[in-house]
Amino acid sequence: MAPSKQPGLKSAGVTIKAVAQHVGLTPGTVSAVLNDSPAAQVIPEQTKIRVHAAAKELNYRPNFFARTLRSKRTYTIGVIAEEIGDSYGSLVISGIEQYLTEMGYAFITVVHRHDQQLLSQYSQLLLGRGVEGVITIDTTFYESLPLPMVAVAGHKKVKGVTNIVLDHVQAATLVLNHLADLGHERIAFMKGNPISSDSKVRWKATSDVAHEIGVKIDRELTVEIDINDPTPQLGYPFARQLLARNKPFTALVAYNDISAIGAIRALREHGLRVPQDVSVIGFDDIPSAAFNTPTLSTVRQPLARMGQIAAQILLQRIAGKDNDPPEIAIEPELVVRESTGRAPSNSQTN
Repeated sequence: MAPSKQPGLKSAGVTIKAVAQHVGLTPGTVSAVLNDSPAAQVIPEQTKIRVHAAAKELNYRPNFFARTLRSKRTYTIGVIAEEIGDSYGSLVISGIEQYLTEMGYAFITVVHRHDQQLLSQYSQLLLGRGVEGVITIDTTFYESLPLPMVAVAGHKKVKGVTNIVLDHVQAATLVLNHLADLGHERIAFMKGNPISSDSKVRWKATSDVAHEIGVKIDRELTVEIDINDPTPQLGYPFARQLLARNKPFTALVAYNDISAIGAIRALREHGLRVPQDVSVIGFDDIPSAAFNTPTLSTVRQPLARMGQIAAQILLQRIAGKDNDPPEIAIEPELVVRESTGRAPSNSQTN
């Protein structure tokens, strides 16, 4: 005797027709909703909710090959990242993945590590694979590809590219006012590697805000990262450079959280306590920031959310709904933890 089939437990055999029967609608209506076709624009929102709920209940999965042949589309997105294993890129990609999966899209990720030749080769590879759009992460493009593009941390104004950026002026204002309120006057700065797409704009914002609120930027208390490393080694040797100059400082603004964690190690090896002798603040709010010792004060970028927004905008552009501005600024948030405190009354000697 054949085993009985219980409603809602089928998976591979569930079709659009089965979903349509479940909700009492025509297969055409259900197909329009699930494929987000132009015809879905006239379908009531409550009907769309019912269709998506039924598809989820029945564990409906679209037949990729049938859909591709029928629509002459690939439902595939290209993601171009500088690095796939670092905390920044992985969080953005997780947001992209979440949204694209919900919408029935696949994606191909390539990593260029700021190698312009690789970037060019991979761009052509993605075009050859038939991707319908591209999302870039920490990648500088000087001209767009012949398809919709969205850039996370993209600062070049390129026709056809929507940039998702953090409001770096607001971020610098939060950081410098926080340190000033704690009584810090001698502040050291760790600039980002110039190959990072955020580096130039973040430093300009920091310099402008410092001038505006009266915070001094001393060249002798400023270093620039010139290596590309996704580990705390990114900040460790440059904090040691600062210490070797024998010029006292009571706070350090690191380029990002990873470099801040490396800097804290260097300060400790030098016999300094964080934050009793030197306060340290990072940038990004990666997951390990809250579990470092001491826990790291930082500027939070909603990286996963930025990935979701990038994916949402890209699919809207693919669907012909291109009403977004060329740049979308995301608000940062100051997260105060244990690594920042009041400036010591007696300056440390390096």
